[in-house]
Amino acid sequence: MTENPQGEGNISDEFRAIGENLLKALNSIWDSPERKKLQQEIEDGLNQLATTLKSEASTLSESPTGQQLKSDFEDLRQRVRSGEAEAKAREELLKALKLINAELDKVTSSWGGTSTKSEENTKSPPS
Repeated sequence: MTENPQGEGNISDEFRAIGENLLKALNSIWDSPERKKLQQEIEDGLNQLATTLKSEASTLSESPTGQQLKSDFEDLRQRVRSGEAEAKAREELLKALKLINAELDKVTSSWGGTSTKSEENTKSPPS
């Protein structure tokens, strides 16, 4: 008796033929004029976009608005370097977290729970 059943050879031959046909189809599609035209249209569009963006960036950088943006970014860079921006961000984040904790504590208290330490931590010391 043979190791391969009679139909197995035909099945593997068909899978091989399918693979070859798929490869031919893909090559045919890749080499098609339609695909090449689409590729050229995409390349042309991207080149036009790049040209337009360069032109607009140049126009913006020379305009009063562009100069103001440049000045604002330089100011921000200086504040970040000095630590001023970090301190302000920390302060605002701390305020937001305290507010969230206070609101969550109110919700849990209204459900019959008791107040938590977060409520005590969020109360401001007397001025």
